[in-house]
Amino acid sequence: MSEYIAGVDEVGRGPLAGAVVTAAVILDPNNPIAGLADSKKLSEKQREKLEPLIKQHALAWALGRSEPDEIDDINILQATLVAMKRAVEDLSIKPTHALVDGNQAPALACSITTVIKGDQSEPAIAAASILAKVARDREMTKMEATYPGYGFAKHKGYPTQQHQQALLDLGVTPIHRRSFKPVQRALK
Repeated sequence: MSEYIAGVDEVGRGPLAGAVVTAAVILDPNNPIAGLADSKKLSEKQREKLEPLIKQHALAWALGRSEPDEIDDINILQATLVAMKRAVEDLSIKPTHALVDGNQAPALACSITTVIKGDQSEPAIAAASILAKVARDREMTKMEATYPGYGFAKHKGYPTQQHQQALLDLGVTPIHRRSFKPVQRALK
């Protein structure tokens, strides 16, 4: 039996708005992708260039997510683990092992290794971080049109000074995480 190793990573634990997005990727060992790295260390242009290559050359890939209301209900860590599980379960090939970025892992049907800073050392985790980041960034850029004035296209929901001021000036949107302190302050 072949061994299929999935890299799993998340993007968006820190923002005040939007979903937490995860990805799971099983790379093809016979078809390596040059340039894979931690999505945070790549420019937007580099990520946009790598994203279609990962989707084209990986044996399997899938995205998972948890929405703001779910994050508020079960907390950001649990929502992240749920989203990771969704991504892995949605893979077209069932992995025999998962490499999960960080020190916490979801309950999966395969064996798991957590890898701190795995997006810097494991190509499959780096690929997952790129897919998750590109997907989330595109989504938050689209939210700019739905909720103008917040600056989502620029800060992607992270708690920048501009975003926190917009919360106070414009109020809380349906995509904001109400359990996060800056959002709670704006609700008062």
